[in-house]
Amino acid sequence: MGWKTIMKQQKLVEKMTIEEKAAILSGKTVWQTREIDRLSIPSIFLSDGPHGIRKQAGAGDHLGLNASLNATCFPTAATIANSWNQDLGEEIGQALGEEAASMDVNILLGPGLNIKRSPLCGRNFEYFSEDPYLAGKMAASYIRGIQSKGVAACPKHYAVNSQELRRMASDSVLDERTLREIYLTNFEIAVKEGNAKAIMSAYNQVNEVYANENKHLLQEILRDEWGFDGLVTTDWWTRGEHYKEIKAGNDVKMGTGFPERVKKAMEMGQLGRAELKHCAKRVLELILKID
Repeated sequence: MGWKTIMKQQKLVEKMTIEEKAAILSGKTVWQTREIDRLSIPSIFLSDGPHGIRKQAGAGDHLGLNASLNATCFPTAATIANSWNQDLGEEIGQALGEEAASMDVNILLGPGLNIKRSPLCGRNFEYFSEDPYLAGKMAASYIRGIQSKGVAACPKHYAVNSQELRRMASDSVLDERTLREIYLTNFEIAVKEGNAKAIMSAYNQVNEVYANENKHLLQEILRDEWGFDGLVTTDWWTRGEHYKEIKAGNDVKMGTGFPERVKKAMEMGQLGRAELKHCAKRVLELILKID
């Protein structure tokens, strides 16, 4: 990001009230962040998905019951991973990026790159592989392609999201070596080689801490070790409190109705001004990059 953009971001953050910073960190609608009209900060649009853009024509709903705009249906990640062809992955990513841009989608929620651990997982088709190296390399190729068209890619679901059954309550229990060698290698490659501008945290717990509130995952590993400087968004309507997510380094909570809770947490001393400011800066940075 150029110095002029950095200066603009810093000035905007300084001008924002606590209420405005809290507002920009959650959804206005199911698929949009909140705009700040007073400072001419636009909302941005997030949309599924890595196998075809799912932008709903009318009011958005989390389950996708309302009709969506016509879009290309691409082969699944599982199919493309069988090719081991990174150039093909990047070509598909470019096509996805072009189509997303044509629909005014700013963040494409994908690719999915969780590790396949059981054939019973309902989203295995959406993930690349049971091998973290292959999954990471293919994800990085998709990300480069998508982002070459001015759309931010958002690999998901970080991390250790290995099942769909009770995914908002399950706890993935594992030691540090297993975490890093099997479940994080794919995301590390996606961040370092794909230069992903955003990441989606997972619903599940990791060693008794929700992934979206997990400072070890989001701050110590993702940001401090890997150097990720982009935006982290939750999956939709996650369990837990937004102020805990902000403290852990999870910037945006998708879903509606959360700014009031953030303000209350600050009034109660549960969240500091600096923590709120850090997250708001990252959201603004992405908005300025893709605006």
